[in-house]
Amino acid sequence: MSDGVFSINIVLQLRCKKIATQPTSISITVLLILIYLGCQPKLLMLKLISLSLLLLFSDSITISAQNKTPPNIILIIADDLGYGDLASYGNKNVHTPNIDSLGVQGVRFTQGYVTSPICAPSRMALITGRYQQRFGAEFMLYDKFEPSVKKKIKKHFFSLKKKPMGIKTLKPNFLLNRSVYVTDLPASEITIAKLLKQKGYATGYVGKWNLSSSPDVFPDMHGFDYSYYFDGALSRYVDDPVDTSRYINMHLPWAFSEIPAWAPRYGSTAIKEGRVVVKDTGYLTFSLAEKGIDFIERNKTNPFFLTLSFNAPHDPFQVPKKYYERIRNEKDLVRRVYSGMIEALDDAVGSVMKKLEQEGLIDNCLIFFISDNGGATYTHATDNTPLLGGKATHFDGGIAVPFLMQYPKGFQARQSYDHPVSSMDIFSTIAAASGTELANDRIYDGVNLLPYLTNDSLLPHQDFFWRNGYSKAFRRGDWKLYINEKNKITYLFNIAADREEKNDLSARQPDKLKELQEALKDWEKKNTVPPLWPSAADVLIEVNGKWYRFPS
Repeated sequence: MSDGVFSINIVLQLRCKKIATQPTSISITVLLILIYLGCQPKLLMLKLISLSLLLLFSDSITISAQNKTPPNIILIIADDLGYGDLASYGNKNVHTPNIDSLGVQGVRFTQGYVTSPICAPSRMALITGRYQQRFGAEFMLYDKFEPSVKKKIKKHFFSLKKKPMGIKTLKPNFLLNRSVYVTDLPASEITIAKLLKQKGYATGYVGKWNLSSSPDVFPDMHGFDYSYYFDGALSRYVDDPVDTSRYINMHLPWAFSEIPAWAPRYGSTAIKEGRVVVKDTGYLTFSLAEKGIDFIERNKTNPFFLTLSFNAPHDPFQVPKKYYERIRNEKDLVRRVYSGMIEALDDAVGSVMKKLEQEGLIDNCLIFFISDNGGATYTHATDNTPLLGGKATHFDGGIAVPFLMQYPKGFQARQSYDHPVSSMDIFSTIAAASGTELANDRIYDGVNLLPYLTNDSLLPHQDFFWRNGYSKAFRRGDWKLYINEKNKITYLFNIAADREEKNDLSARQPDKLKELQEALKDWEKKNTVPPLWPSAADVLIEVNGKWYRFPS
């Protein structure tokens, strides 16, 4: 027997031992044997060499085929949930075992960043995997409220009497002609849903949308087969009339969002299913979870992608009494209501996780949990401890958020990951896990996180960029630049040594300051386009006794 024939026989024997446990390899092996038997003598050695290589590599082909069962994917988004609002991030007054379990069974990111400290721009980057400044969406959308809401804001704003604190901190642009601007996610952008439909995924969106405000734009236009949602930045949890024997309402006259938060469900705050306005009679947090569970039930035999976008714990502060009564260690009534809302959110997430377990879907389910921006300190319900500032600021309290990820089939649980990551990484990670190719006609700013979770020596990102008009920030490595052009303020922090951003080093580190300033200008020049619409209002945010302006 020649060396070539001996080598091919050995390979065939090894392959035959595997056929019983790898049925998908049978057709490949049979085909290769037939090719071998049909060889002419002159080409025998060449065929043998090629065949040997094919047989050896068919192992990897078989393994790849076995692992090609696409994961189900769930993206859970919380609204204004602060960095320190979960038990796993240090909150000792709440119990959030269901959300926290995602980090226990997967990973908890300790430096998870979003791209904006306000809702809509942050969500646009998350759903597209690209900085929102690349397509001109760095300000809030123009929500449409019941007409009396705008009249009420004007009445308080122009009143000669003592104004509520919330109105004092709000500077709306009443002269802005909103009708000339289209405040929507551009149709040219590719959402995660559009991406996954290429792979045959069923796609669903449940909850706060906040990606378009035009009355003729709907989630199905952005790739979602099913939707149950409201368009705007907020909506009531329980619509009027409220059964006060079951629910507690907590008003916040010091918050600039107080008046729109309690607006009747109308326009941007109305609940829709598909393209039809519907009446939701439940507590919205639980209603959204139920719709998410229904979507899973309908699509459990096919790969699905569900975005479950809760509006909790954004104001208005409404909580079922039984959740308020759970919070026994909090004397401040506002914080008690807020904490009850968070525990209700945790139970809602728990009901979705239970459904996945019951259906045997959990092991091959890629799950993300993230907040769209930092906690709203202006509500007086949260402070983002240990971080500085909160929503509507570019201090870390406004842009560093709870971020957890679980994928039993994709990586081993590792508890925590301490390198900085971005919400935009969700897009690229989903693309990699589903085997979907990214479009080559645009730049994606996220990375696939899976390789980094097994190699701590690699850094997912070196630079991070933030801009909302005149408020900006830039992080390179451990150094972070903060600029507020309205307040004429420039700060430089070393995040590794000063996570709380207490020590401005701009005077002591002029070279580092210059480096980051130039890097920020260069990034703006090369990677941004002019905003498609202007800010409709400035807000004043207090941080450690100092007031900062921010364009919303």
